[in-house]
Amino acid sequence: MTTKAEQLKIRNDNELQGKENDHSMKSQSSGKAVDTDPKVTNSALGELNRNKFNIQKKHLECQKPVNTDKTIGVVERRVEKNDGTLDGKATNSEKKSWTLNDFDIAIKVLFKSCIKEFNNEHQVRREVEIQSHLRHPNILRMYGYFHDETRVYLILEYAPKGAVYAALMKLPDKRFSEDVSANYIAQIADALRYCHTRKVIHRDIKPENLLLGANGEIKIADFGWSVHAPSSRRTTLCGTLDYLPPEMVTGKAHDEKVDLWALGVLCYEFLTGKPPFEAADYSQTYRRISRAIFSFPPYISDDAKDLVKRLLVVKPEARLPLDFVLQHPWIVNHVRKDGEKA
Repeated sequence: MTTKAEQLKIRNDNELQGKENDHSMKSQSSGKAVDTDPKVTNSALGELNRNKFNIQKKHLECQKPVNTDKTIGVVERRVEKNDGTLDGKATNSEKKSWTLNDFDIAIKVLFKSCIKEFNNEHQVRREVEIQSHLRHPNILRMYGYFHDETRVYLILEYAPKGAVYAALMKLPDKRFSEDVSANYIAQIADALRYCHTRKVIHRDIKPENLLLGANGEIKIADFGWSVHAPSSRRTTLCGTLDYLPPEMVTGKAHDEKVDLWALGVLCYEFLTGKPPFEAADYSQTYRRISRAIFSFPPYISDDAKDLVKRLLVVKPEARLPLDFVLQHPWIVNHVRKDGEKA
């Protein structure tokens, strides 16, 4: 049985070099593409506080829908059949083709005009190059891409249960239980550990960039801000304000430990329904982040508090490594074993 990636036989990185590319949105519907408002860019979203400005990527119907009946892959095989001749054999060729309708996939649509306008060619190319090479059960697969005159279409694994942020907002108190939170954090930590061993930094971990698979498992998505950094430290200010680490808000270089800080912020938001450094204005939020000033509501357990405190540390080198996150008592005591429910 061939894999989906093999079946699709989509051209991956080569065509993207030198092409006009980017602006993004995500569609979580099988083989159906939707567009996003071209005025709302990843870079704009990265520097605005989602809780204060309520900026959302708008999902609009395509004016020109993707042709999901178009053949995207063909395999030819030779078949021997008994044809009644002396040797009893004849060779025929059979062809099998596939269209987008044959797969449970999602299409992420990128506007070439916006990619060019906002000078995001490199960012899109990097997203494709990085995500298409990652293989982990808690990272959304990218199978390939194709494009037309106006758009680039990324072919992604389908996550039928949608975004974690949407699941969070549906709850009456807008927060997960400690069992659910610990299981999600463990899956994310394991996926980030995988990324870091391959010198990949995600740099935009937040509920909106996490999806849920068919079994409710976490799928890290949206690698638009990710970077492959084998040796150098980075200086780009990126991500969402509530999740920015102290080294970014103070203009210092950063490394993979920014993902540890984001994991701590995420854990806090899972448990309380809001990020830890939320304030009335930018300056207050920046000040709280730079000094790691936050407090816990009374219902958070001591073990959960301890994990968050060990991740939300101003000095990057002092943050709890991912190996130890997975060994932390709060994780160990809550994470379900195979076949058990949290």
